[in-house]
Amino acid sequence: MPAPHFFADSLEEIGLNPDKVQALFDRAEREIKEGLLPACQLAIARNGKIGAMRTYGHAIQGGQDRAATNDTFFIIMSCTKAITSAAAWLLIQEGKLSPEDRVVKFVPEFGEHGKEEVTVNHLLTHTSAIPNAPGWQKEFGDKRRRLERLAQWRLDHPAGAQFRYHIAANFWPIAEIIERISGLDYREFVRTRIAEPLGLPDLRVGIPPALNERVADVVWVGEPAKPEEYQKLGVTPPRISMGAINEAAIVEFNDLETRQAGSPAGGGITTAGDLALFYQALLNQGRAYDGKQIWQPEMLREACRIRTGSMKDPDRGMLANRALGIVIAGDDGRANLRGFGRTNSPQAFGHPGFGGQCAWADPASGISFAYLTNGFDRNDLREGRRSVALCSLAGACAT
Repeated sequence: MPAPHFFADSLEEIGLNPDKVQALFDRAEREIKEGLLPACQLAIARNGKIGAMRTYGHAIQGGQDRAATNDTFFIIMSCTKAITSAAAWLLIQEGKLSPEDRVVKFVPEFGEHGKEEVTVNHLLTHTSAIPNAPGWQKEFGDKRRRLERLAQWRLDHPAGAQFRYHIAANFWPIAEIIERISGLDYREFVRTRIAEPLGLPDLRVGIPPALNERVADVVWVGEPAKPEEYQKLGVTPPRISMGAINEAAIVEFNDLETRQAGSPAGGGITTAGDLALFYQALLNQGRAYDGKQIWQPEMLREACRIRTGSMKDPDRGMLANRALGIVIAGDDGRANLRGFGRTNSPQAFGHPGFGGQCAWADPASGISFAYLTNGFDRNDLREGRRSVALCSLAGACAT
């Protein structure tokens, strides 16, 4: 749980409506009470402080089934991508890295099998043409295996030609670049350049063994939606993927080796409060709680600029709206399908995570929000309705 000074004395102090915040918490708690999810944790923040944070349910933590608390860590899945991207932004603003740099400039091993033209921008915008490149999360912690994978991968099409969501592969070379430029282990770079300056010691990618007993084990719940449910809504069942995400791959996050490895695409382990405060710093022109400048405002403007133009997400038939490693809500009425709610402004930005994890910030309202759960719902329609409801309620909490 974040330090006490990060919590507002009251919701009114930071311009949040108590009744609306309570409605948000009631919605989150409902599925715990109904037995649909084992545990969840959420936090809403504004003006640099957490207005309120709640944790509901039970989870296996350190091998024991215990009540989840505000000190329980959750695996944030692809919400990690925003943290990895923000680490790269630091090197970009220092002039040590450019989005247009080819990956092979820093990681020559990556250039095998025609990948020489892939740029940092391609990686961060999911246009690097390696969407289904194979690899296990725990391999990221083994330098030899990591580099072997980078060399093995082949392009599905010319780099930059189309958007395809990359589950994990594109962020492995980003982390490797960070390590080669900084001389620091990527996980240590996140700690020393982002988490510690922000005063958020529990904002982590990867975790030491001593903290493993605080992590909520992930579990699969529910049954898949029936084909007729998709037909009724006029949507296509998701393409989960062909081996890239399956139940065994997700349960692997319960292994200490995988947690220690700290995948730059999905290995973030933290609390909803710390994640909401990370986004508060981005809303605060890149400044920490004590006023220290972490990211420059110009860098954040560049980071939030949509770079995929008219490219569409082929799985959803809508504009990709990808900036430098994050998603932008947009004004086309599809924000709810990009990990936001119906009440967010078009400028809202963030990155959702597999299993229903939500994390975003909205410059229009000043609100940042994070929702985490260890219950990965096989019914993706129910998961989607849950995420949209929670994000919509959170987005409307300003007075």
